[in-house]
Amino acid sequence: MKIRGILFLALIALVAVWAFTLPKIDADKDEVLVQSILSSMNKLHYEPLEIDDAFSARAFKLYTESLDGSKRFFTADDVAQLEKYKLEIDDQISAANFEFFELSRTLLDKRIDQIKGIYKKILAEPFDFKTDENIEFDEEQVKYAKDEAQLHDYWRKALKYRVLDRIVGNLEKQEKAALGELEEDEKEKKKKKDDDEKDVLDMTFEELEVKARKDELKTHDDWFKRLSELRRSDRMDTYLNAVTGAFDPHTNYFAPKDKEDFDIRISGRLEGIGAQLRVEDGDIKVIRIVPGSASWRQKELEAKDIITAVAQGEEEAIDVVGMRLDDAVRLIRGKKGTEVRLTIKKVNGETKIIPIIRDIVVMEESYAKSSILKSEDADYKVGLINLPQFYADFTKTGGRNCAKDVDIELQGLIDEGVAGIILDLRNNGGGSLNEVVDMSGLFIEKGPIVQVKGKDAAPRILKDKNPKVTYDGPLVILINSGSASASEILAAAMQDYGRAIVVGSNSFGKGTVQRFINLDRTVPVSMADLRPLGSVKMTTQKFYRVNGKTTQLKGVAPDIALPYRYDYIDTGEKEQDYAMAWDVIESVEYSTKFTIKNIDKIKQMSDSRVSTNETFKLIDDRAKQLKEERDNPNDNLNLEKFRKHEAEAKERDKKYENLGDTEIEGLTVETPSFVMPSVEADSAQLARVEDWHKNLQKDVYVEEALHILNDIIDNNK
Repeated sequence: MKIRGILFLALIALVAVWAFTLPKIDADKDEVLVQSILSSMNKLHYEPLEIDDAFSARAFKLYTESLDGSKRFFTADDVAQLEKYKLEIDDQISAANFEFFELSRTLLDKRIDQIKGIYKKILAEPFDFKTDENIEFDEEQVKYAKDEAQLHDYWRKALKYRVLDRIVGNLEKQEKAALGELEEDEKEKKKKKDDDEKDVLDMTFEELEVKARKDELKTHDDWFKRLSELRRSDRMDTYLNAVTGAFDPHTNYFAPKDKEDFDIRISGRLEGIGAQLRVEDGDIKVIRIVPGSASWRQKELEAKDIITAVAQGEEEAIDVVGMRLDDAVRLIRGKKGTEVRLTIKKVNGETKIIPIIRDIVVMEESYAKSSILKSEDADYKVGLINLPQFYADFTKTGGRNCAKDVDIELQGLIDEGVAGIILDLRNNGGGSLNEVVDMSGLFIEKGPIVQVKGKDAAPRILKDKNPKVTYDGPLVILINSGSASASEILAAAMQDYGRAIVVGSNSFGKGTVQRFINLDRTVPVSMADLRPLGSVKMTTQKFYRVNGKTTQLKGVAPDIALPYRYDYIDTGEKEQDYAMAWDVIESVEYSTKFTIKNIDKIKQMSDSRVSTNETFKLIDDRAKQLKEERDNPNDNLNLEKFRKHEAEAKERDKKYENLGDTEIEGLTVETPSFVMPSVEADSAQLARVEDWHKNLQKDVYVEEALHILNDIIDNNK
């Protein structure tokens, strides 16, 4: 069961021949897909794997976990049937044999149908909450049910826990109401109840129990409806992603619709109507209208409207009632300037047809933005630039990109007379590699930014070749465990150059580069009827800092570490299955003339502030508590013990209630004058800016970054 060396290369070489000679009528899309993926992987992946038993075991683990990681569907007998193929996936995919895949589908569909009856039957009867029993939450500790009776018991406990949690939540509302401590929104809900609908505040325990089971039944009915809508192609996508994921966690198969969504996320723009939709009770409901979008300008479509049919201009409308959301969305999306007509059911029951001319929908939340900060203990202003991702519009010439946008923000802040800059890369998951190189060049004259190494190739040094420096003043970069990939490249480069002080918590640790391979290009024109096949986002390179170390696994360690809520829990790349290793290559020559003076003193000053800051003390305390809760979840299904545990937890957590909700004294946040005209001209943008500023006003990490920047300025005069 191994394909090694020349035999594997021979197989790959035969793929093209097979593709050309296989009669079109007999060609199967899945066969073409898997062979195209394997061929591309062998040729282009940074660390191609031998398609052997070890590979099979990896793919098997990923696939079975994706199908039933919680171990609530398969029985031990089901898994035993599947495990017969654990070391045969290599043979099957190489021969385009899908016996294992089809068996997994059959077994899962059988169990899903069975569980439908189980959960309905369980939720039809009251639970006994006086019994002292536990439920195991750790999926690694849970074993597959040895038989159907044990499977039934797994579901009984899981449903009992969810119902118990609902009941306890409503009991707490009743107790708050009795003490006059009910939240305002709950009071409003009670006022709006129909006369014949009893409020939870007035229910007996027995009535609360009935309501909780009824609500849980609806939740599971909705979930299983979504499961029933999954197509064979959806399951195949999961299988193919187990195959690609066996290489590394960032190599993924993208079906055509998924690739389209990815392009939208990375560009921050799409062509459509600008409405956020969700399925509720089988209906496609409008949840939000994007400010400034085509729907927003047209003014008839509103939140809570239900879309029942979609027509392309004057064409016949297609009924979307009961349709999968992604299918309906693809009918609604379309090219700028084209018309879509939505048949809408209003809240009052009225039905109407709303014509909307599609336009560009810009997701402003994705783009760089800036503000001006000032603390009461400093005489100068500081600029803050928030960058949610390293975006670039690959879909059109002249599209928006983050390097240019940050350049504009920097120039505007310089004109405002700021004495320093904070670049906020927290929770920035990365994006375009070219953009991070260009953006790094805004802060240095010239030089290497990152080393990129391909398979069996010498490292390629990506340099800033533009001697222009937009900003050469004091710089602080904020990062956390959500800062990944391109964020880590920028933070690492500025850290190695001594150009900035990196502040926050350790970054994610993704030190690999991916590129998209369009699988349509791997098959001949004669098989065009099988297109579109989708794409593979494949790890083709690894990047290294200018000092030779990769950020893979270890990430970027901040120069000044601040307490963080996940400090005591493993997060990031090291938690991913089959992540690539950390390693070192030769460093390249780079300048350290930017080295910040008195950095040890600046660190000591920060440590001193943090050690006496009550908010940071609470964050550290909460981080420890989070680890304890994760290690020791509340798993008792006895009402009295469950409530006691919850009460103890709530009492313990009282000190965290206002964590992050208090405005910081002495910190002011202002809108830069260069963006004021656009903000004042757009009420939606004004509301977004005001909301962002309110959050900054409460952000202790921004406050400390501001203090650190002030210290840099004071100690480098």
